[in-house]
Amino acid sequence: MDKQMLSDSLSAKIKLVRVEQGYTQERMASILGISKKTLVQIEKGRTRANWTTIVALCSLFRDSEIIQNELGEDVLEVIETVALETVERPKKKTLGGKVWWTKIHKKNGFILQQNLVSKHYRIIDEHFYRYFSSFNKEEALNKFHELANGS
Repeated sequence: MDKQMLSDSLSAKIKLVRVEQGYTQERMASILGISKKTLVQIEKGRTRANWTTIVALCSLFRDSEIIQNELGEDVLEVIETVALETVERPKKKTLGGKVWWTKIHKKNGFILQQNLVSKHYRIIDEHFYRYFSSFNKEEALNKFHELANGS
């Protein structure tokens, strides 16, 4: 997944999120920092929301069922991973991946998981703290082996 794919996917869902939240087009446009005209064009599928608008949408409405169905439980983790490509910042507590994740490997207290929705990878420890996230499987496997083997 990259910025364009995410923007395409969520641009098609902006109206659903707006309706889910109970906002008018004027209010939603104001919240996202865009004009009502731009919002209407996005909702009608005539244009795609830019990256800044997508980040605002995901940040402000991260608890939206529509967005979570598109990206999984930790919307901000997906946005951060897409933006930075690789996130290596230990000790961010997660929910453990019981719903949106599949376990790929487990060794020495580290778990490599793949998100069922976004398809990105992450490494957490047995206490559910995130150590690493990436869309690159090879990079995730290498980091997993490094962490699990104490290298």
